[in-house]
Amino acid sequence: MPNLVRRRELLTFGAAAGLAAIAAPAWAQRLDIWEPRRAILHNLHTGEAFNDVYYANGAYLPDALAEANRVMRDWRTGDEHFIDPGLFDALHTIQLRLEANGPFQVISGYRSPRTNAMLRGRSRGVAEHSQHTVGKAIDVRIQGVELANLRDAALSVGAGGVGYYPVSNFVHVDTGRVRQWRGA
Repeated sequence: MPNLVRRRELLTFGAAAGLAAIAAPAWAQRLDIWEPRRAILHNLHTGEAFNDVYYANGAYLPDALAEANRVMRDWRTGDEHFIDPGLFDALHTIQLRLEANGPFQVISGYRSPRTNAMLRGRSRGVAEHSQHTVGKAIDVRIQGVELANLRDAALSVGAGGVGYYPVSNFVHVDTGRVRQWRGA
């Protein structure tokens, strides 16, 4: 039975990745479709890492996306969710612009609605309809990269929202509408 569940997950991730490739936003269409894309992630809460090519030969790789989704899961509940492949494209592009080799340190990836409601109860800075809850956002930093430089690189990509949190030491990147803000 576990193989059937895994197969269903891969088909779901593969189908969604295919749709994402068809509906790629203008900024992502500037990426070379034949150039491999790699995501380098380290989840600070679980210790898990992902350092692999998730896109090659003009297509997203379902197995790699499934593994990256697992690393990006809600660490509080264990819930996994499909992560927009465009978010990985944005991170890939940011990393290239920064010429950074270190991993994105993941502070928050996917957030279940339950986790988001709990965090919202603790802080006014948590959006009720957060992009985290739909698999389109990540809060990150890169060791050795000035946070302002990370923010500027994220803004230059133009993939979606960019929040700058210098006190909390992270940058929020999402693939929602293009906007920017400063938090604590």
